[in-house]
Amino acid sequence: MVSFKTLFATLAAVIGANAAAGSLQQVTGSFGANPNNVGFYYYKPSKVAANPPLIVAIHYCTGSAQAYFSGTQYATLADTYGFIVIYPDSPRSGKCFDVNTPQTLSHNGGGDSQGIASMVTYAISTWGVNANRVYVTGTSSGAMMTNVMAGSYPNLFQAASAYSGVPFACFAGSSDWNSACANGDVSMTPAQWGDLVRAAYPGYSGPRPRMMLWHGTADTTLYYPNLQQEINEWTNVLGQSTTPTTTTQNDPQSGYTHTSYGCVVQAYSAAGVGHTVPVHESIDLQWFGITSGGPSCVTGGTTPTTTTGIGGTTTTPKTTTTTAGGGTQAQYGQCGGSLTVAAD
Repeated sequence: MVSFKTLFATLAAVIGANAAAGSLQQVTGSFGANPNNVGFYYYKPSKVAANPPLIVAIHYCTGSAQAYFSGTQYATLADTYGFIVIYPDSPRSGKCFDVNTPQTLSHNGGGDSQGIASMVTYAISTWGVNANRVYVTGTSSGAMMTNVMAGSYPNLFQAASAYSGVPFACFAGSSDWNSACANGDVSMTPAQWGDLVRAAYPGYSGPRPRMMLWHGTADTTLYYPNLQQEINEWTNVLGQSTTPTTTTQNDPQSGYTHTSYGCVVQAYSAAGVGHTVPVHESIDLQWFGITSGGPSCVTGGTTPTTTTGIGGTTTTPKTTTTTAGGGTQAQYGQCGGSLTVAAD
């Protein structure tokens, strides 16, 4: 068997290193159930807002908490808006997250997901984080883990933003690599996908996080058809049609197509973009409600110095179609390519 390392190029943060005023910190003591010993790193700005929001930002394979801290702008934006960021760190040699085991794919079942959930509850109880303003995002393996957290712990998160991932439970199985899913060959009905999510937390009837999904059409690691399967899954879970209610071309930039499904599911298709789609932090903050400018289902937010709107700053004129009533590798674990950060 060919090793993952011989097949996988390192996913490195090459653009947009943050300019955070402080440094990454680590919780080394006990913070709750953490059966796989996922590392707990965090960034707290010098001026933390009262009852601050929390973003959980999850790295890609071959990455680390430090790499995602350094290669994204969440910490820099935390200095401005006073929220806290948690950066989980994979405990495996290949630095991929557990997105396939029955433990991680179930509520309080164990796996990496339970360790990350414990970080969230620790932040709420210890740092005074507002339990109603907790969000999760990630890239590649981190995007897959974002889907896992939204499915296994819907009670903890209000919104998610996943960059180049796959649906919840798409990688389910004994191996940490699933070629059929990665190649975009796993196709289910929305109800079948939705049932997998609902089975992760039997009996749960509370609110579930709204979902924002990003994928490049030229992705040859986690292939582009996975975007439609994610849309199928989360529209079913959140009670929406798979037919877009709006379709906006060149949003947030040239070559991107933004589709919405009601308000609670948003998708961005990036033409010609491979693995992975650049991180758009300012759009994430609007989607999370930390800053203003988000869609109608998002409340709260502090108006930033420059507001770009949920679609971000556009260099090519947008064309929006609204449909009434519903509308218009390498395999070292779960990721590859280059992490880039968008200039929102």
